Amino acid sequence: MTLDELNNLPAGDARDTFISCCAAERWAEKMVNGRPYASVDELLQKADEFWWTMEEPDFLQAFTAHPKIGDVDSLRAKYANTKAIAANEQSGANSASEDVLQALSAGNTAYENKFGFIFIVFATGKSAAQMLELLNQRLPNSREQEIRNAAENQMMITGLRIKKILGLAQ
Repeated sequence: MTLDELNNLPAGDARDTFISCCAAERWAEKMVNGRPYASVDELLQKADEFWWTMEEPDFLQAFTAHPKIGDVDSLRAKYANTKAIAANEQSGANSASEDVLQALSAGNTAYENKFGFIFIVFATGKSAAQMLELLNQRLPNSREQEIRNAAENQMMITGLRIKKILGLAQ
């Protein structure tokens, strides 16, 4: 989809497109109402600007749309050795030890129990061990700090998804 096509979508279709990037409904409505965007840079700038006008319930709504990184079988599949590793991923992302997968699963459960929402991280290009390290670094934080950290990571994810929709990223 081009920027022009996005700008000219019917409101409902544009809302669905933005919701696919970030599930916070109030954010998506602001994005729809902010059209037309003169450039991709303006689109991304407004996405960020609108995001930081959101409140905790909006952040939590966005977080609930993410799959939990905690199911060991899903983690095994994600980090299984493969011949067809995506070009933009780090080479270390193609395998993970059973110990790392188990620790990541346990850490995700501890995180959700402590903060009341799942661990949100911009995972693109990160190995399971790197995600575990980030999780362990963030577990001692306050809930307030983790809302902020998760919201920052959500915005990075959202930006990447917008670029993917516009064919600017893989």
